[in-house]
Amino acid sequence: MNFNACDANWFLAQYKPNSHHIAARNLARQGFRIFLPMQEETKRARGMFVVQMRPLFPGYLFVAFDRLHGSYRAVNSTYGITRLVSLGDVPTPAPADLIHQLMLRCDTEGKLRPPEMLKAGDQVTLTKGPFTDFVATIESIAPDQRIWVLMSLMGTQTRVAVTAAHLRVR
Repeated sequence: MNFNACDANWFLAQYKPNSHHIAARNLARQGFRIFLPMQEETKRARGMFVVQMRPLFPGYLFVAFDRLHGSYRAVNSTYGITRLVSLGDVPTPAPADLIHQLMLRCDTEGKLRPPEMLKAGDQVTLTKGPFTDFVATIESIAPDQRIWVLMSLMGTQTRVAVTAAHLRVR
């Protein structure tokens, strides 16, 4: 996936349920640049915690192309794609600033990096481990990048140490 091309117009394409890999592969085969921001998600399955990569925007990915040359018709007929998001009959480009900011937050594989600007008092959601989806408040950030959060467990405030990669700002 090539994310360095911020000069192109990026459009939002809706893909069929659970078909983001198929849609991305088929668009790439046709020479389209795609951007599919992903995030790690921890789920509990059969008593175990499983970490999976999930799209940041379920059901949608970004595609770069030149709208004036009619190449968007090829996107609409790509296996795995339902349709391009459009106003009327013509696809509408996504705001360039939004795409640029998303690309800055992702690594070269499209994985969303944790925010760098965490501070004491921020409300966060834990994304990994036994406290997945718990809401906490950052108490302090240690010099070794360990972050201490306060969580409400069984009516009491509990202090837990986590890394920034396991937090999502609310």
